[in-house]
Amino acid sequence: MAMTIATHRESGSSSSSGMNKHLDAGKYVRYTAEQVEALERVYAECPKPSSMRRQQLIRECPILCNIEPKQIKVWFQNRRCREKQRKEASRLQTVNRKLTAMNKLLMEENDRLQKQVSQLVDENGYMRQQLQNASLATTDTSCESVVTTPQHPLKDVNNPAGLLSIAEETLAEFLSKATGTAVDWVQMPGMKPGPDSIGIVAISHHCSGVAARACGLVSLEPTKIAEILKDRPSWFRDCRSLEVFTMFPAGNGGTIELIYMQLYAPTTLAPARDFWTLRYTTSLEDGSLVVCERSLSGSGAGPNGSIASQSVRAEMLPSGYLVRPCEGGGSIIHIVDHLNLEAWTVPEVLRPLYESSKAIAQKMTVAALRHIRQIAQETSGEVFYGLGRQPAVLRTFSQRLSRGFNDAINGFSDDGWSVLGCDGGEDVIIAVNSTKNMGTHVNPANALAAPGGILCAKASMLLQNVPPALLVRFLREHRSEWADYNVDAYSAASLKAGSYAFLGLRPTRFSGSQIIMPLAHTVENEELLEVVRLEGHALTQEEAVLSRDIHLLQLCSGVDENAVGAFSELVFAPIDESFPDDAPLLPSGFRVIPLDSKTDGLSTNRTLDLASSLETGSASNRTGGNASPSDGSVRSVLTIAFQFPYENHLQDSIATMARQYVRSVVSSVQRVAMAISPSRLGSHVGPKLPLGSPEALTLARWICQSYSYHLGVELLRSDSQTSDSILKLLWHHPDAILCCSLKSLPVFTFANQAGLDMLETTFLALQDIALDKIFDESGQKMLCSEFAKIMQQGYAHLPVGVCLSTMGRHVSYDQAIAWKVLGEDNNVHCLAFAFVNWSFV
Repeated sequence: MAMTIATHRESGSSSSSGMNKHLDAGKYVRYTAEQVEALERVYAECPKPSSMRRQQLIRECPILCNIEPKQIKVWFQNRRCREKQRKEASRLQTVNRKLTAMNKLLMEENDRLQKQVSQLVDENGYMRQQLQNASLATTDTSCESVVTTPQHPLKDVNNPAGLLSIAEETLAEFLSKATGTAVDWVQMPGMKPGPDSIGIVAISHHCSGVAARACGLVSLEPTKIAEILKDRPSWFRDCRSLEVFTMFPAGNGGTIELIYMQLYAPTTLAPARDFWTLRYTTSLEDGSLVVCERSLSGSGAGPNGSIASQSVRAEMLPSGYLVRPCEGGGSIIHIVDHLNLEAWTVPEVLRPLYESSKAIAQKMTVAALRHIRQIAQETSGEVFYGLGRQPAVLRTFSQRLSRGFNDAINGFSDDGWSVLGCDGGEDVIIAVNSTKNMGTHVNPANALAAPGGILCAKASMLLQNVPPALLVRFLREHRSEWADYNVDAYSAASLKAGSYAFLGLRPTRFSGSQIIMPLAHTVENEELLEVVRLEGHALTQEEAVLSRDIHLLQLCSGVDENAVGAFSELVFAPIDESFPDDAPLLPSGFRVIPLDSKTDGLSTNRTLDLASSLETGSASNRTGGNASPSDGSVRSVLTIAFQFPYENHLQDSIATMARQYVRSVVSSVQRVAMAISPSRLGSHVGPKLPLGSPEALTLARWICQSYSYHLGVELLRSDSQTSDSILKLLWHHPDAILCCSLKSLPVFTFANQAGLDMLETTFLALQDIALDKIFDESGQKMLCSEFAKIMQQGYAHLPVGVCLSTMGRHVSYDQAIAWKVLGEDNNVHCLAFAFVNWSFV
């Protein structure tokens, strides 16, 4: 069977004449099924073959010998166009289904709000009537009484009938919160519903305890969602343990479980929390699946001993998940978390954290919704991960880093931790764990030869008027400002050799530079997993043959300045260069927790210095010119924990070193915090370039002026000529604009937000990317052939092509424009590239 493919007209007289030698205008080139099959095989391997590859194809496939190379080029152009149209049609269908489901969800939310308005009108009328009657004995019975339900006494749970009665009552109260007006819900600040949002997120207003509610769409089946969410330790980073003590069937195919759950304390200043709850899983008549849960009373309920003795018993009011199947696949999910965290048991300065519904929403409710969305996108193959690792493996690394850091902060005695002699006045707490020996994980032969354990130095401090996201970004990108690389080298060497010979370290000089290599990121970039390489150089010629670099596995989260109530963390652990899946991890790092402020009187008129050297943010953090709600108007608590391996005979030496090191880090962080205390965050739009380069505002003006000079048209369409507005427009330009140096090995020195998104990198890591590394073989040849033209003419138009991101993904673009950027006295400062209509293949 023959197939017909329409051919494109080549632009330009030379190309048109070449085509007309082999086919007439308006004619069709006919391909046999065998020819199409051969071309499809090549297309599957390389959608955009070079001219040499097309000629090689003709030589290797006799059935294509009668086809001209230009005809094959047109076939691949048409094939890419059809593929792009197919993907776009599929994307639009998905968006349409999502919008339909979101519309249904918003209509239901509107109905709920209408009921809430009616309820408030009735209550208002009732109050007016009471005031008119002047009846002082009558009190208000507001909706608050609906949600302040008492815990059930233990005598009610001694038999299945009593448990079932509690379960049915829990179900009714949970549904009234999830879909009704039992709680006065208000929209979570900074989270607006829409087709690209995570969903509808709300927090409680004037009710007992703290409560949060989220509704969203997930492309998974209800049973799968329930299975994922019931395994709370797999996604709730604050959950230390969850144990099911009793489980038995209930009516309608449901199950009842008695559960003990323990949560980590977020800082060293507060004890952990635990819960003794009943969980009820059942189905509704409309096919929806419900998992609801509530606390059972009795401080002695659940496990006894050291586990419960180190925790404060908290209360879970009726909470849970309502999962409804959605037409066309997927599910609509409602999540409600309602807790009483016993805020009176923590220092007064920390009570806002335990009374914050925003914190519960970010850490628990939204985290659950994000996790199942992440699993859904991983299942569909939409998420790309680096170094060839499977998504589950890298997700496990993130969980291990977070859990190890939480273990270090809490220091539970049942894990083997004990505090060294402390009179209560120490600013740094030293805890040791002799049951954990990192050497036995790396080299089991060292288990008897070098007995030892893990030592943790930790401290907490209050920060005033410091944006958590900004502080963590600075700590991540400017490690040399606070870190001692010799201490890093000690931990890395101990891990690699399985020996803790601290005094026998070989001297090394570190350059202070770090290379950040992305591994993975969550769907909305709220969490980043990466490998950091700290470059070191041996001081002696004999040591020069040995690698002195330090490798760290690093987890960074909470860098979105617009996120309200989110914790910001930077957690890292030394790893071996080979980085096996079962690599031992010894996490250390920083956690900055915002505290809701009761007043709004803090000054925001001071200037920024160090903050101006930071990147604007990730793709999900484009603040424009608005001050973020979490900046500068709140206090925060900074918790620092560093872990070190030790041998028994060196314990005192390591403890002294660790205490001094953490004190030096605290001093450095305090200095940085004072410098970046915010002022004009609204004018903080973009990065400053490294020392030795012009300021970002100046470079932005040079880029635009040079573009206009060489090409005769304006790069930006704006009447304003101020440098500040030019930088804003350039930063948010939809095309990826990048600048590279003119050295023998050109590297990138600047990129706008689209450029960082295209390369999937950060502004700091950008400066370690060579220009030729982003192009494939054909792209490198094309760039070499056009380079002389760029330097002579001042600019060049590069044809449609494909380049590579730092994550290894292919990026297609319709056109690339390269031009010389002229600085002072018309000297060439750098080269600029604009990639038009880029997209991931």
